[in-house]
Order: sequence, then structure tokens, then C-alpha cells
Amino acid sequence: MYPKPVHHAAAERTVEVHQPTPLPPAVRAPAPLVSVQPGTVPSVASIVLPDGRVVTGYAMSPVQPEPLAAKPPVSRAAVNVALGGVGFLAVCGGLLLLTTFITALTALITQLITLAAICFGGFVAVQIFKPHGHQSGSTVNIRKAIFKRNKFHG
Repeated sequence: MYPKPVHHAAAERTVEVHQPTPLPPAVRAPAPLVSVQPGTVPSVASIVLPDGRVVTGYAMSPVQPEPLAAKPPVSRAAVNVALGGVGFLAVCGGLLLLTTFITALTALITQLITLAAICFGGFVAVQIFKPHGHQSGSTVNIRKAIFKRNKFHG
């Protein structure tokens, strides 16, 4: 079902090792130095590095940032007045929310008291106006005779 494993001899497995070959260094003639007159900057500048390479580029003068406009100093009194105004507005906002909350709480308590008065008043009204007939006093059955508070009904 499965193929039989094949064993190879160690000699059959050859490994090639590649050694890198170094490149010979490039020989260049040193570039002539560009003479610069004192006080003038050429449009293209060249620099010769110690290994003989030449780097050429444009000479750039450093960018000078624009001077900042002088700001007038802000007095401490102005800062304190501004902070006091912000604090006053925060307190007023908090008091406004507090008064709104107290008003809503008062309305809720008033509605609960009104609801309790209506329920209690309705209960009392039902007790008063419920039809009872003329039942007053207690009823006792004694030997098939009914006595109601000093009255005999036979």
C-alpha cells in the first residue's frame, strides 16, 4: 500500500559550497578641487571624501525663521477677571440646574400627595355611601329568634 523507503548512500548526497569572490576596488582618479573665492558660494559644490569619491550637491544657506511679532503682555488682573467670570458662569449653571431639580422634585411630591388624597377620599366616600340597608347594631340568633339591640323580631 505504501512505497518502501529508499535509503541513499552518503556519497550520493553531494553538497556544493559557493564561496563569494570579492570585487576589486574601483580605482578612480581624484577629482580636482573646486576653488572657491572667499565670500562667494558656487551654485554647485563638490566635496572629495577620504576614499576618493566625490559628492556633488547644491550649496544651501540655512533658512532664517521670521522674527516673531512681539505680543503685548497680558496683565494678571485681566487673567483673574477672566477666570472669575468663567467660575461665575459655572456656578450660575449649577444653580440653574439645582433650581430645576428642586422644582421637578416639588412637582413630584405635590402629585404624590394629590394622588394619596384622591385615593383616601375615594375610600372614605365608598365607605360612607355604600348601601347597608338599615343595619345597626349586632345580630344574634338565639333559639331561632333574632334580637337586634333591644328589639325583638319573631
